[in-house]
Amino acid sequence: MKIDLNCDLGESFGHYSIGNDEEIMNYVSSVNIACGFHAGDPEIMEKTVKLAIKKGVSIGAHPGYPDLQGFGRRPITMSHQALRSMMIYQIGALKAFVETYGGKLVHVKPHGALYNLASKDYDVALTLAKAIYDVDKNLVFMGLAGSEMIRAGEEVGIKVCRETFADRRYTEELKLVPRGTEGAVIEKIEDSVNQCLHMIKENKIITIDGKEKIMSGDSICIHGDNKHGLEVVKSLLDSFKDNNIEVGAVK
Repeated sequence: MKIDLNCDLGESFGHYSIGNDEEIMNYVSSVNIACGFHAGDPEIMEKTVKLAIKKGVSIGAHPGYPDLQGFGRRPITMSHQALRSMMIYQIGALKAFVETYGGKLVHVKPHGALYNLASKDYDVALTLAKAIYDVDKNLVFMGLAGSEMIRAGEEVGIKVCRETFADRRYTEELKLVPRGTEGAVIEKIEDSVNQCLHMIKENKIITIDGKEKIMSGDSICIHGDNKHGLEVVKSLLDSFKDNNIEVGAVK
């Protein structure tokens, strides 16, 4: 059994600091670095890329809506052409930083409201997948397991990575429960660990309504802005060791 552990990082901005990037990079295998639209800025992007290369973790771009105030978690109506241009712009910017320091951009994972929309809207997912392909056909499209992003990536002909979440609850349709809903975010570390182990070992998860559903994934997301993020990833690694589960980066 093998799984990737990824984390959304580089989400500070100017003098505002979010997350514990340097520490959490010691424990995850892949990072998704904000590209300056929903979070981050050129200095933060460069700093985070340099740190990721130093730590030896796999690097992905984390593009989102142009919404610093709302942290990219508010839906924005955009044309497909605007979405495409926005994706290429953000991926290209991060790719430049990565290659400047001798690294390689491995994957792309949309952020927040854009991620949620693409998970259920095939046309949007296809627009994102085509943009990724046109930047670099070797990039991996990381998206919600079982979602339209996975279907669109396979249709376009790029590699896909099925993502699951350690700290989020799922609906019966295997979509993420909206953050404003009570119980959407898993607060107890033990519950996060149990959800991940059940998914890896049994290919199943328990929905917010208590129903067991089939789900399998290639990567588990740990949110860097979660106050328990560091404790969650440490507990996961201890549990993985006990259950002979290997941690390996997206390729």
